[in-house]
Amino acid sequence: MNTPGKNHIGRNINRLRELKGIKQDALAQAIGVSQQTISNIENSETVEEAKLELIANELGVSVEAIKNFNEESVISYINNFYDNSINHGPLHNFSCTFNPLDKLVEAYEENKKLYERLIEELRKR
Repeated sequence: MNTPGKNHIGRNINRLRELKGIKQDALAQAIGVSQQTISNIENSETVEEAKLELIANELGVSVEAIKNFNEESVISYINNFYDNSINHGPLHNFSCTFNPLDKLVEAYEENKKLYERLIEELRKR
């Protein structure tokens, strides 16, 4: 079982792999081992550094990210990201800041003026 104060590296690999939607077979093939080896790694509290580097590279994370992975932190980050992305801050403001109907009427009026100018030009010829 997980020693208090120490991360279970295999379990961290498992969770990161699952979060990324990568199957054990795919990860195994990518690093040149069997699916059973990945299963054994994910059940191991420690993982040799060379294998850990290969796995980190395939998962697109750093070795430190695997070693320090904390599911509660990830869930908190995701929840805060989505909570703060709606109507908060200039980069994540997805709400409409104008009345679309007003813009439609403005466009209609502008087109009407252009049409009238076109007709006037044609009459002059």
